[in-house]
Amino acid sequence: MNIMSRNRAGVLLGMALGLSMATSPALAEYPDRPISLTVAYGAGGATDFQARIVTMMSAKEDKKGNAVYLNGQPMVILNRPGAGGQVGWNRFVQRGKKDGYELAAYNVPHFIAQSIVFPGKVKYSVDNLEPIANWGADPAVLIVNKDSDFNSVQDVVDFARANPGKLTVSGAGLYVGHHIANLQFEKAAGIKTKYVPAGGGVKGMQFVLGGQTMAGFNNLSDAYRSRDRLKILGVADLQRSDFLPDVPTLKESGLEVDDSSVNFRGIMALKGTPDMALKVLAEKVPAMFNDKKVVKKMKAGGSPMRVLSREEVQAMWKERQAYLTELLKDLRKK
Repeated sequence: MNIMSRNRAGVLLGMALGLSMATSPALAEYPDRPISLTVAYGAGGATDFQARIVTMMSAKEDKKGNAVYLNGQPMVILNRPGAGGQVGWNRFVQRGKKDGYELAAYNVPHFIAQSIVFPGKVKYSVDNLEPIANWGADPAVLIVNKDSDFNSVQDVVDFARANPGKLTVSGAGLYVGHHIANLQFEKAAGIKTKYVPAGGGVKGMQFVLGGQTMAGFNNLSDAYRSRDRLKILGVADLQRSDFLPDVPTLKESGLEVDDSSVNFRGIMALKGTPDMALKVLAEKVPAMFNDKKVVKKMKAGGSPMRVLSREEVQAMWKERQAYLTELLKDLRKK
């Protein structure tokens, strides 16, 4: 190759490298535009309600106009409800971009349980998703209408034992936390119920309030906000909630029900998202969750917080995957 050719090649290589460097996500200022957040549940439900609170400070600036969290960029909520989260999460993994600008809210045990039970139907699993951070842990609670004759967990159990298969229980969907709580409830009490997947927590709540079902498992946070119209009989967790200190756990009511159905919520990306974007998100998102305005609003809404780092969520996902595989194998034998 002569000198002129080498020079021309060098210029072209330099232009190519320059273009690559200019567009490389590793060197770009991330984020430089709004970030979308898919919520696989309907507007007004607990996940949507909380997602809007925990992301509201995304574009926050200090008094000098400097970005505090995500470079001054907002997070925009996209609701894609259906089939207990399956519609939104399937769409996210099949059509989402791995650029750090398309994220989704996760619910555990929901998406992990569904990937175990419906491996051909759902396209998502812990293998093609990347956790960013966790904002909360919302237990399932056993609820009945305020006018119900049931005044305790034992009342519900007694009716179900005397009337096998007659007790109707609503929940957000199949193999979400509500369904898992009901499966555990059935096994622990030695009863059989008619579980009604309502297509979302809001509808599940409406079924109880409207008398379409005799009882329901729903999110503590949603039940707390509707407590004037409900009786909250028991909490599917290992300890009582600070929001409902007078409501016993199911275990205190004599049933061996643990915290497997507690709904962990957070933000995730697609596997293959640039490391730089994941690093920024992993650093900034937990801090955003802990913003004092976020914490105040979450508390006012009866929404339990449990902020976990990316590494802590990775460990939680791994533990839940192993645990739910065994738990569901046992519960589905019924």
